[in-house]
Amino acid sequence: MSVDTDSPDAPKALLELYDDALPAVYGYFIRRCGDRGAAEDLTSDTFLAAMDAARRDSPPPITTAWLIGVARHKLADHYRRRHDRFTVPVSDLPEPADPADEWDAELDRIVAESVLARLPEHHRVVLTLRYLDDRSVPECADLIGRTVHATEALLVRARRAFRSQYPEGGAS
Repeated sequence: MSVDTDSPDAPKALLELYDDALPAVYGYFIRRCGDRGAAEDLTSDTFLAAMDAARRDSPPPITTAWLIGVARHKLADHYRRRHDRFTVPVSDLPEPADPADEWDAELDRIVAESVLARLPEHHRVVLTLRYLDDRSVPECADLIGRTVHATEALLVRARRAFRSQYPEGGAS
């Protein structure tokens, strides 16, 4: 939904957009800052800036997408002015308990799920049964109605298809 900014009452039109746009703007912040209070404050700041823009002589076309753009700027400003972002001296930075970064593992999982979703169904099913459900090859064969030998061959082809679509060919 967009606001007709040619009308003399763009602020009123923005208020009509508010109910539709609020969940999108708030959702944008809560997913990115994880702090409910900050997300609420930034959402407020975004709509106040939008109201200021709507009151101009030539207001911009105010849409939900435009509000998300304003929200991006508000979030960047929020992180720029945080007082605690440089308060830990470099010598006191904690060493990670585990060298494997949890974010890397999460990112790998997301990428793997995306690759798996693009595979043909028979590859997706056999890989899911074998590696996500931790079924043995004979169990997989029984569940998909194939012989063990045919299931092993299918797994070879499915792994090859997965590796070919995984960024940089997957792990060697």
